[in-house]
Amino acid sequence: MSGTQAIQEHDRRDDERETSSPGVFWRFWAAATVSGAGTAVTVLALPLVALTVLDATAFEVALLAAAGQVSWLLLSLPAGVLAQRVPLRRLQVTLDLVRFAALGSLPLAWWIGTLTYPHLLFAALVTGSATVLFDIGNSTFLPAVVPAQQLAARNSVMSGTHAVTDTGGPSLGGVLIGATGPVGALVVDAASYLASAVLLRTLPESRPAPRTSESALRLMREGWRYVTKHPVMRPCMIWATAANFLNAALVALTPLYLVRGAGLDSVQLGLVLAMDGVGALAGAAVAVRVTTRLGTARGVIVADLAGGALLLLAPLTTSAGDAYWFALGNAGFAFGTVIGSITTRTYRQTQSPPELLSRVMATVRFVSWGAMPLGALTAGLLATHLGAHTALWTVCAAALLPPLYLFSTKVGRHRDLI
Repeated sequence: MSGTQAIQEHDRRDDERETSSPGVFWRFWAAATVSGAGTAVTVLALPLVALTVLDATAFEVALLAAAGQVSWLLLSLPAGVLAQRVPLRRLQVTLDLVRFAALGSLPLAWWIGTLTYPHLLFAALVTGSATVLFDIGNSTFLPAVVPAQQLAARNSVMSGTHAVTDTGGPSLGGVLIGATGPVGALVVDAASYLASAVLLRTLPESRPAPRTSESALRLMREGWRYVTKHPVMRPCMIWATAANFLNAALVALTPLYLVRGAGLDSVQLGLVLAMDGVGALAGAAVAVRVTTRLGTARGVIVADLAGGALLLLAPLTTSAGDAYWFALGNAGFAFGTVIGSITTRTYRQTQSPPELLSRVMATVRFVSWGAMPLGALTAGLLATHLGAHTALWTVCAAALLPPLYLFSTKVGRHRDLI
């Protein structure tokens, strides 16, 4: 081995020791937790700004939700190539700062009296675009700092933490909105992205993959072909697409139905939304045990069927006095979905060739998360033409379809995802 090769090998080993140390994962976790908590506040604050400050219509509220999600459809595939070609830490810090600026502009505009619905829509679009690039990079970075045999456990930690922020965030948002108004809560989210950028700046820089002569389009096609021809990843991606479509429809309908239909105030709405996090936390806590006992394939199907059945309780809520039905249904749906998400994501991370991982994750996000703006817009159209209650019943009943589809495929004929 030449002197130059020896130095490169020494640097490579130093990088591996640094990026695989437990401290790196926990700093990564801390950054995700801080920004996740702020984002959970905004899930409640942004539609309430539209509803109470700008007096938006039902379709405008749904369009706002779609604007925050449409970038999954537009940017997921190129995001996979970008995450492979640029230093990830630098990319993530930059995207956190972009989100800080976009959301921070809203309280400023409100304070000087110039806040408008187009500004709100634009901020949602910019924040959503930055989040797509950020999340694809994070899904690629995690396997680099966690040994393969620990991925399921670490994914459970990340999903569990996400569930905790989903639980506390809306509740905190409800209190903040009650005290300062919905615009004031956006200050918290903007600050959370700035704090995340500071934490991520302390992580070691990842080395981008060596440049190749292959075009970005060819690289994207390669990832697409791998997923769509895979006997397990393809049906799991279709399942995730249907589940995300319905989840986005539910998210778009929730503030509209509960505030204008059932008469909940901001604190009560925050508490009901927090039950999504409670269910997700419970699912993350038992995901490994469920799939160990039932098998990874059967565990996903059984958990999602149970969650879909519980979601049928949500439309029983008609006033603040019986909002517990919506809370229970929301928690049950999140419980089943999170178990499926953890299990299928771990399978992709461990079974994908390393050189294809970022593009595999991007392809799945492109299809499955790209369905979310369509779900939100569909919910808005249903609520506009049929009423919010009928729209909610339709979405909740449809939640049984994704696990039934997965059961009808090759995945349903096996105990495990193989």
